[in-house]
Amino acid sequence: MVELLYGRHPVRESLLAGRRTFHRLLLARGVEEQGIIAEIAALSRKVGTTLQRVPREELDRLGVSHQGLAAEVSPYLYADSQEMLSLAEERHEAPLLLLLDLLQDPQNVGTLLRTAEAVGVHGVILQERRAVGITPAVVSSSAGAVEHLLVAQVTNLVQTMKSLRQKGLWLAGLENLPEAQPYDEVDLNVPLGVVIGSEGKGMRRLVRETCDLLLRLPMRGRINSLNASTAGSILLYAAWRQRSKFPHR
Repeated sequence: MVELLYGRHPVRESLLAGRRTFHRLLLARGVEEQGIIAEIAALSRKVGTTLQRVPREELDRLGVSHQGLAAEVSPYLYADSQEMLSLAEERHEAPLLLLLDLLQDPQNVGTLLRTAEAVGVHGVILQERRAVGITPAVVSSSAGAVEHLLVAQVTNLVQTMKSLRQKGLWLAGLENLPEAQPYDEVDLNVPLGVVIGSEGKGMRRLVRETCDLLLRLPMRGRINSLNASTAGSILLYAAWRQRSKFPHR
């Protein structure tokens, strides 16, 4: 099975991560090999794949923002939650995981994954069915950041949450409810799983009930909520900031 990545940053980050097999790299005729393209060409030679020049129209037929570059690669390699906990242990850090409950918008998921990588999240957990996986659109939306992340697909998110609780993680769900606590008044410098609900509907009832605590973002404007990627990114940065201040707790 072959997937088609597109865009300069996603292709470069995938080459740097070294997890996928590259079958073909397609570069539009007329694109000069300088800057990031020169870097991609050098990386491709290291993995035994060379850039092939093709008419730009061939890439245009993909119907995506290809930036003159695409790559035929092996599918994304998923991990499991134990690998994430092991990574945290190797780094001598309290685990910080991101759990997504049936998000379906590749742009939202990609934005959250880009933030997750930026703040050093140890892994991301998605439910396999009824939610977007790590598709080329998600890779593109994350600017390739997901290529450096551990991501797991699970059959039952609630069961995975219960297993993580047994391993010592606190699960904090982000939900704009009256009983939720303001995110900046809670200690996030603990083994933590941040749970983000789907666009529009939020967390499912069983997912919400499995959380140890609910958090909300205080607001003073006329709107009463932010979209999943914006709200989730704020919470991830809050957790990272607390850990940066008190790294040895």
